[in-house]
Amino acid sequence: MVRSGEEPKPTGRATDGTGPASLRERFLQGEPVDRGVRASILNSWQRCRSLGLSPDRSDLPHTDDFDPAGRIVRAAVPVLDRLQATFSGSQVNISLADANGTVLARRFGDASMTGSLPAIQVVPGFVFAERVAGTNGIGLALAERQLIRVHGAEHFAERAQGNACVALPVRDPLSGRIEGVLCFGYPRAFERPGLSVAIRRAAESIERRLLGQSSAHERALLRAYLTSGAGSGAGVPLDALVDAFHPRDRATLMEKAAELISRAQRAAVDVALSGGRCVTLVSRPMASASGVRGFVVEAVLPGFRAGGHLVLPRGADEVPDLAAPAAVTRPARPWPTGPSGRFAAVPGGAVRSAGNGVAAAPGDTAPADGGHAATVPAGMADGGADAPGGRPESPFPARGLVMVGEPHVGAYALAARRRLELLSEASARIGTTLDVHRTAEELAETAVPRLADHVTIDLPDAVLRGDESADPVADLRRAVVHGIQEGLPFTPPGKRVDFGPTTPQLRSLTSGEAVLEPDLGAAAGWLAQDPEYTGRLLAHVHSLIAVPLVARGVVLGIASFYRTGSPFGDDDRSLAQELATRAALSIDNARRYTHERSMVLALQRRLLPHGLPDQDAVEVAHRYLPAESDVGGDWYDVIPLSGARVGLLVGDVVGHGMLSAATMGRLRTASRSFAELDFPPDEVLTHLDNLVGRLDREDPDGQGAGVIGATCLYAIYDPAAQRCLLARAGHPPPALVHPDGTVSYPDLPAGPPLGLGGLPFDAAEIDLPEGSQLVLYTDGLIEDRQRDVDVVLEQLRVALAHPERAPEETCQAVLETVAPAHPNDDIALLVARVHALDPGRIASWELPADPALVAEVRASAMRRLADWGLDETAFAAELILSELITNAIRHGSGPVRVRLLYGRTLICEVSDASNTAPHLRRAAGTDEGGRGLFLVAQLSQSWGTRYLPEGKVIWAECGLDAA
Repeated sequence: MVRSGEEPKPTGRATDGTGPASLRERFLQGEPVDRGVRASILNSWQRCRSLGLSPDRSDLPHTDDFDPAGRIVRAAVPVLDRLQATFSGSQVNISLADANGTVLARRFGDASMTGSLPAIQVVPGFVFAERVAGTNGIGLALAERQLIRVHGAEHFAERAQGNACVALPVRDPLSGRIEGVLCFGYPRAFERPGLSVAIRRAAESIERRLLGQSSAHERALLRAYLTSGAGSGAGVPLDALVDAFHPRDRATLMEKAAELISRAQRAAVDVALSGGRCVTLVSRPMASASGVRGFVVEAVLPGFRAGGHLVLPRGADEVPDLAAPAAVTRPARPWPTGPSGRFAAVPGGAVRSAGNGVAAAPGDTAPADGGHAATVPAGMADGGADAPGGRPESPFPARGLVMVGEPHVGAYALAARRRLELLSEASARIGTTLDVHRTAEELAETAVPRLADHVTIDLPDAVLRGDESADPVADLRRAVVHGIQEGLPFTPPGKRVDFGPTTPQLRSLTSGEAVLEPDLGAAAGWLAQDPEYTGRLLAHVHSLIAVPLVARGVVLGIASFYRTGSPFGDDDRSLAQELATRAALSIDNARRYTHERSMVLALQRRLLPHGLPDQDAVEVAHRYLPAESDVGGDWYDVIPLSGARVGLLVGDVVGHGMLSAATMGRLRTASRSFAELDFPPDEVLTHLDNLVGRLDREDPDGQGAGVIGATCLYAIYDPAAQRCLLARAGHPPPALVHPDGTVSYPDLPAGPPLGLGGLPFDAAEIDLPEGSQLVLYTDGLIEDRQRDVDVVLEQLRVALAHPERAPEETCQAVLETVAPAHPNDDIALLVARVHALDPGRIASWELPADPALVAEVRASAMRRLADWGLDETAFAAELILSELITNAIRHGSGPVRVRLLYGRTLICEVSDASNTAPHLRRAAGTDEGGRGLFLVAQLSQSWGTRYLPEGKVIWAECGLDAA
């Protein structure tokens, strides 16, 4: 598929009408023809069908309401004559149409063609607009607003099947508005690659002549000003004031002058400059001898002392009387144009037109069409003793030309400057966040009201999620509706949006280019989507620009700009395209960030605990809040341990992103493994410290990019003793909420962060009475660049001073009152309310290493199990205790201690003073022993060994329904 404006490849069927004819017939029969037809042609066919045009219709409207000697015709006639000479003897016919598609002039390579062609191809005044003529060069060039080729059966009408054409809009170089269309028509067999080059050069020649017409008007106005003597001042020219004005002040004067000309009104305006100074600009009408009407802007500078410094009052209430001294001459000096791009007076009175490059200075002979000369009044020359009031030491008002031009030209200049200002502002306003939806809102807020009155932005669901959309047309959703008033019948945000096949939005998405519809009331494709809906909307909006949001070749959505008043022009389309391009890059950056952040966050959440384990020691609530900018490596864990104990773990990997999240997963897995081996907290931290050191040494590139740092806090709570053993590695201390509501921060040995190596970790033990709350958190909760840590800790103390709250309520209160509104770092929060194990559910015995006492302890244990109502568990517990006690007596050293803990399960513990650990093995058939631990493993849910400062504990856990 070849897009509009592209050169089609001259390959047989595509140019002789055979291929397009077949596709055209399929289209007319209602069959899909998306492949094989250029986008511009297919769009035009769809619009023609929606207008109800018939391919066999041969009559075109003719009008006498056109100016055969208008501005565009005067500029084009010499170019048309040259083209006729260029194509002399060929079958090429050359047409010039106006912006409505009405043919104004024709030329023929072969004069005899006028006798063989139908009137519609010979007589000016026939209208070739697409809405009446179907797909053709002139109408399609106006609709697509760019170079167009139409070949044979690509024409919608039957009458044009044997012809081909190339057409190009002709624009006013000042306003950018389309003034007409230049079209070459020829038989299909005459196709030449050079036709595109020829029509572009011809259109550029016409546009240069249009610019020359405007320049001639300005030269006439300048001559009128110079010859009238009205431009004289009090003897001091502006060039004497160059050093008195900062370049920024001179630019301010030029901008204000262009604005005054665009208003087309008499005015005297005070312009405040730097340093508290003020200059009065006076605008008044000016007419040339040839009837050109415009405005002149002069600067009045009171208080100037020739040869000295400029002393300007802070205000000027009156405009001094402007006398007209005699004229003098002086050499010309070049000077750049003002911001308007038109005539601007400069120091010394030198003026220059950006349109024709002709400069005039005081005393110069102004170039004139008729060869007349004009001189600059003395008021524009250097001040001297002979100038009126020109004594070097006497202050007087000075006056000089700032700018001269036509009002509509000044309006173009003013609009151009405001477009540049809007683009500059857009660079600062669009893309301030990495949020897709907010970036789209910033585009709309920037465009309203300076470019459009209303803006809607539609994004695919996939883009809002951070992914690329496989079909951006199919899953569009209204993301933003923003305008100067509310209540318009736009599809509301959040709703799905479906664009019809002929709508400007779909054409824009298909072509990847901005589509301009200056008049929605005449835009067939837009009207055809939903007559009822578009009818309601036409009561509020009248002009549309649809711009695809494309970044790095990916379609991210579409922005629609609407106006209620004056229609959009091509300059507005270019501006909307630039704004959309900048916004699309920001949206794509936000989308990529959202995608990466979602992946890291998914990994982070996958590596965090999915649920809390069943245990009776603590009642736990937790929160994880990722940073707004990026996801870090914070983690938490709750680990059931032997003896009804529980481990509470909180850690933080330094940095953000995928590496930190992956490292967090490794450290959490390792820490859980170390904890389940029943290592005390300080030993767990030591093992983690060694692990982090190894990870650093595994840096693949050796550049230190993978250097890791982490902090950690590990606590083990024993509900039987109501004590907690804690150790930390560079981590903030926990908060302890006592049952009476007092909050303290236990003074724990700090310990170095993980990864430094070579330094020991110390553990501390604290009492935790029933109902106390232990609050563990990462530094993201309390550390913030805008807040003092001590202040935040006090806020945390106040938030926690409610012991009656459940852990879930405590978590929520802490996040609402203490956590920063926009966290720069992840926050992991773990709140544990401790419970004590009922002393009535604890039974213990101590015996020397004497096998004869095993039966006595076993019988006492069975009686206690019967008291607890655990008769069904008694058999398994009796066998387990027998094996464990016998093992301790035979292989350990006394004294031997036995303990039963009745909680969620029944825990049997046997401890002795030996550090020798038993190992499970498979006994051979001839072995007399070695089957005791195997029997314990079969009868219990789990079993293991934990070491004490002196000795060890062998434990086994039985289910309460064990038989």
